[in-house]
Amino acid sequence: MATKLSERLDKIDRDILMPMVKPGKTYWIALGLCVFFVLVAIGAWIYQLKTGLGAAGIRHPGMWGFYIINFVFWVGIAHSGTLISAVLLLFRANFRSAFNRSAEAMTIFAVMTAGLFPIIHAGRPWKIYWLFPYPTQREIWPNFFSPLEWDVFAVSTYFTISLIFWYLGMVPDLAIARRFFGGIRGFFYRLFSLGWTGTVPQWMHYVRASLFLAAFATPLVASVHSVVSFDFAVSIVPGWHATIFPPFFVAGAIFSGCAMVFTLVIPMRKIFKLEEYITIDHFENLAKLTLFTGLIVTYAYITEFTLPLYGENIFERDQFVYRAFGDYKWYSWAMIFCNSVVPLVLFIKQMRRNLLVLFIVSIFINIGMWLERFVIVVISLAHEYEPYSWGLYHPSIVEILITIGSFAWFFMWFLLFTRAIPVVSIFEVKEERVREEEK
Repeated sequence: MATKLSERLDKIDRDILMPMVKPGKTYWIALGLCVFFVLVAIGAWIYQLKTGLGAAGIRHPGMWGFYIINFVFWVGIAHSGTLISAVLLLFRANFRSAFNRSAEAMTIFAVMTAGLFPIIHAGRPWKIYWLFPYPTQREIWPNFFSPLEWDVFAVSTYFTISLIFWYLGMVPDLAIARRFFGGIRGFFYRLFSLGWTGTVPQWMHYVRASLFLAAFATPLVASVHSVVSFDFAVSIVPGWHATIFPPFFVAGAIFSGCAMVFTLVIPMRKIFKLEEYITIDHFENLAKLTLFTGLIVTYAYITEFTLPLYGENIFERDQFVYRAFGDYKWYSWAMIFCNSVVPLVLFIKQMRRNLLVLFIVSIFINIGMWLERFVIVVISLAHEYEPYSWGLYHPSIVEILITIGSFAWFFMWFLLFTRAIPVVSIFEVKEERVREEEK
């Protein structure tokens, strides 16, 4: 009996580590395409640096465009990693083991992508270090009343904690990987596994540290995107100055993050033949979480649209009428369709267990959540108080190429992650199998 269990556990090691050995031709084609689009985006950014920020479509009154839209979008994508890893760990939700490693990696790469856009939007990247508080002889400090400064602290803190939590969770699996690889890869696995041998004291410290970091990271799920929402909520621009923004942004971030997990994991499961370890039941549970957060987002839409109609602020009322029937009305209605109508199919159990449906729904949600940021950022600026200051925003080819490059940048890092690190937590899968044997 013990021999058969040992053989099954060894099979888990081989199956999950196999993508790191032979990724296949599809992997290299996808990686090559991502690198190509990243290089195109870098070329577009260099052109912008040489010609000035006028190369972007940023004009009065649309002083924020694709760059800020992408910043908010990618920070939102990063949220589900912390949710799946930390919050579900505290609640002992077993289905997290199928997604936590990929979701944590997604968090790191999404924050790395989001952090690029304030630098690109600033126009002078060589001055960006001014945002960080550090002592100087001139005693000049950043403006701590600026929401941009709040973003620096919130996003950098979130990135640091997420990176530590991600790395801590990989240590036992890196110790397994060092047995299978030699050469330079084996050296790095031995180095970063920190001498892990799986003794009882090591496991005790590991569990305590994981729970501590999970409890520490959980408030960040609410705090980070709340701070990002303050970029808008503390202003007096109609459509932005709203107290609903912090919870609205947090729910939307988790919603979009769960959708991105589907977008990444469903093809990965098929390509790497991980059907035995990422099951339909796992996907169904995550679909329920996606549906729940989608209903919260829909409720926020209803609240956001109805309150100005009952209120006495004519500027707020006019802003939301313009969203529904103005120049950008198709963006608003497409946003509602993608985020509020399409996810309703997840009420049907058969749809929650159909991977093709889940993948298509996730694509619609990703598009809808990007459109939501477009609606918030662009339409509010295009239609403020005075009619003489109204104007339309038109993105330039530079912004479009950099936006496409940001997605390529994100997917490039995720593909490299699948080549270097086990995409499923091996030791957690083994724990589940051992518990099943004991029952």
